[in-house]
Amino acid sequence: MQKVEHIGIAVKSLAVSVPLFEKLLNSPCYKTEQVTSENVNTAFFQTGETKIELLESTDPEGVISTFIEKKGEGLHHIAFDVKDIEAEMERLRQQGFVLLNETAKPGADNKMVCFLHPRHTNGVLIELCQERS
Repeated sequence: MQKVEHIGIAVKSLAVSVPLFEKLLNSPCYKTEQVTSENVNTAFFQTGETKIELLESTDPEGVISTFIEKKGEGLHHIAFDVKDIEAEMERLRQQGFVLLNETAKPGADNKMVCFLHPRHTNGVLIELCQERS
């Protein structure tokens, strides 16, 4: 793993949260995107070398809605940039980690992604991400 690529934060409303984070980070939102496969709308901010991703559910039964219902708005995941996502997934499988998807899949911000089950990472959802070619 090369660096923290972004920190994902679950929010109820991008309309409310984007202006809040623009003020907090003193930086404009540089990109919004809908990820239909994950039932989310996203908004990205750059702060130093790390990005902040806000996630708003587009489905009342979606994972972000369920997360907010159980835990409230807040930290959802930490994403790490990797050079070779398939090799990293295999390395982690061999180390006993449980992957939530068997193959890397398209994610937001032009990335291929894979998530690790938080039960095996001290309760923190970890995302691996690699820039799509």
